[in-house]
Amino acid sequence: MTIMESETVHRSAYTSILPVTLADIEGASARINGHIARTPFVRSSSLSDHTGHSVHLKLETHQPIGAFKLRGAMNAILSLDDAQRRRGLVTASTGNHGRAVAYAARELGVPAIVCMSSLVPANKVNAIRALDAEVRIVGVSQDDAQEEVERLVEARGLTAIPPFDNVDVVAGQGTIGLEILKDIPDLATVLVPLSGGGLAGGISVAVKALRPQARLVGISMERGAAMHASIAAGRPVAVREEETLADSLGGGVGLSNRVTFALCSTLLDDVILLSESEIAEGIRHAWREEGETVEGAGAVGIAAILARKIELCGPTAVIVSGGNIDPKLHRRITEGADA
Repeated sequence: MTIMESETVHRSAYTSILPVTLADIEGASARINGHIARTPFVRSSSLSDHTGHSVHLKLETHQPIGAFKLRGAMNAILSLDDAQRRRGLVTASTGNHGRAVAYAARELGVPAIVCMSSLVPANKVNAIRALDAEVRIVGVSQDDAQEEVERLVEARGLTAIPPFDNVDVVAGQGTIGLEILKDIPDLATVLVPLSGGGLAGGISVAVKALRPQARLVGISMERGAAMHASIAAGRPVAVREEETLADSLGGGVGLSNRVTFALCSTLLDDVILLSESEIAEGIRHAWREEGETVEGAGAVGIAAILARKIELCGPTAVIVSGGNIDPKLHRRITEGADA
């Protein structure tokens, strides 16, 4: 599904008509410097040999919380004034964003509540509790958790930190795009996990502004890919949330989406969906060939290459977004268990 021929669009288009600009991302980069890690960007010999093109892995698994979400959460919280922070923070999460908010809140000395559905794996729930945040398990979907956030904002005056549909959150995630372009100025393709669109949207803004000929490809799972369905429909739509190895990519985009739908529907050049067995193979490859423990959502770029669902045309960046997988599940998959 080709969304846009990027070669025909100039840098000015990205910095003037979309809700997040290159200036927002550059500001975020300066703001979060020293609070997050500049993660490794390493060449994968196995994937480069497999494709005949240079493939590099951006290892957001090396963030302090094991996932890219710290960038957006930290930028959003640092962008608040003192009064907003003192009221306390609240968010809805499928796991990694909640962990990011909890980590940033503890670092900055403010209280936080994280609302999650019963589909969130126990290891992610326990990791958030370990960071001293209050956890609330509500319902069976991200939408149910978001309703609890809205109730707490209304009842207690807490400050919400959205998981993706927020300019400051998206700008923080977009700093990954700045980093990969510094390392590979002649970048041809970026493979990025696609869920609510904060990561894909932010990286797309940065890369398309600085290298408009680069191709941005969103990768998601076949089970409940909300942004893919929304782009196909031409508007945000609801999808049924299902269990998947790529649990961090679950949840909807929000029917009143203000930021990420516009970014993804305008800037992504393609969207690819993967089966559960293909995602499992990506997890196995990351462990056996790259020496990295990667969760399902973080393995989708690798999986798309292995499944030959993407044809590369030059230097490629694969965003490995997180490594917070349940250890028992990881062991079963890497030992060859069926997805």
